[in-house]
Order: sequence, then C-alpha cells, then structure tokens
Amino acid sequence: MSPPPKIRLRIWFTENGKVRFVSHRDVARLFERALRKLRLPVAYSEGFSPRPKLSFGLALSVAHESDAEYLDVELTEHVGIEDLPGALSAALPDGIDVVGVAELEPGAASLQQAITSCTWSIEVLGAPPAEVTAAVAEALAATERPLERVRKGKTAVTDVRPAILALEVVGPTGGGIELRADLATSPVSLRPAELVEVLGIDGLSEGRIRRLHQWMIIDGVRCEPVRRPDPSMGQRWQRAS
Repeated sequence: MSPPPKIRLRIWFTENGKVRFVSHRDVARLFERALRKLRLPVAYSEGFSPRPKLSFGLALSVAHESDAEYLDVELTEHVGIEDLPGALSAALPDGIDVVGVAELEPGAASLQQAITSCTWSIEVLGAPPAEVTAAVAEALAATERPLERVRKGKTAVTDVRPAILALEVVGPTGGGIELRADLATSPVSLRPAELVEVLGIDGLSEGRIRRLHQWMIIDGVRCEPVRRPDPSMGQRWQRAS
C-alpha cells in the first residue's frame, strides 16, 4: 500500500520591529507553539524524539527585518486556509505577521532547493553619497570581487562578483544611504554585510537591513515562493506551483 500523499503548506510572513532581535531558532519555536495553539494536524517525524515537520527558507540574521520570510509545514490532512493568515498572526508575537498561506502542488521543491536570490534594502553608514555611488559603480564594472572568508577555522578567498546580480543607490536615509541589491544564494552566495565589505570603503558600516523578496525560478521565470495576494479579488492566499 502506497503512503498517503504529503500535504504541504507554505507560509509567507514578515518580521519587523523588536522581533528582529529574536534568533532564527526561537522564531521556529514560536511557529511550533502557534500551530499547536490552532490545533492544526501537523505531521511529526518518527523516532525517539518526534519533531513537527517544519522547514524554513534561508535563515534571517539577527537584527535584520524582512518582508519575505517563508516556512513549509507538512500536515496529515487538508485544512481550510483562507482564514489561516489572520489566525496565525493572532497566535504569534507582535512583529511577526503572516501575509499569505498556499497549499503546495505535489512534488514542489523545498525552499532550500528553490531559492536562488534575495532582494535587500541595505542602509550604509559612514561615507558621503558621492563615495558610495562611485563604489557601487566600480563594483558593478568589476569582473571579479575577491572576499576573504573563514570557514571551520580555515581562510579561503572567494570571487563573489557573480553573486551581485543587481545593485543601485536608492537615496538618502535619516542617517545614511539606502542601497537596493539582488544577491544570489547559489552557487556563490553573498550576505548584505559582506556586500558592504566588498564595496571597499574604509569606515563603511551597515545600518538597517531589510529582506524585501526571496526569489525562485520556475520554467525560466523569476517568481516569489508564494504569489502576492490580489486585493482586488479579496484573496488572502493563492495556490503556489
């Protein structure tokens, strides 16, 4: 007898305000608690210490905010999801809001497999606009951009220029300058703090950082892991392909 098909929901949520100082692991615990509170039929792993089958996308660094976080949840049976965004938001702390929920098609790739890049809003501090603009232009014109990284006690130099998919100066902020960057997550990845480093400006540091989008490629088209709700149709969610 074949096993029953997996029922997977993809939850799209935001993290803003003081909750940005909560670790990725603690955010996972908050969602586990919210799912239990709503008595959803979450599937559990087997073994001595069963765990709910939750799978997050790319971890968000502490102190970063986000408009685009995602979580996959496996269920044992179908549930109605039209009202689930509001119910989950009410069960979660202030600062974590569920924007949409979609039921995934069978065989849909996991978030870790599917995400290829992210769009970031990055505030930089400590340099005048003209110097930042020149550094951005230089980075885009460069054929390579070496970055020294320490992994497992070993130092290696990686060319991260292929990971800078797009970069522009948006304009001034209250205390610095906002950059908009599309940064790849594979095969070469680059974090916002590392981008600030490879701009090569002495004394430049990051201020407010917000993830605006996570992107995946389906049939050659870039799209979000959950389609944005269409307010004109009164929809809180749509099915993800």
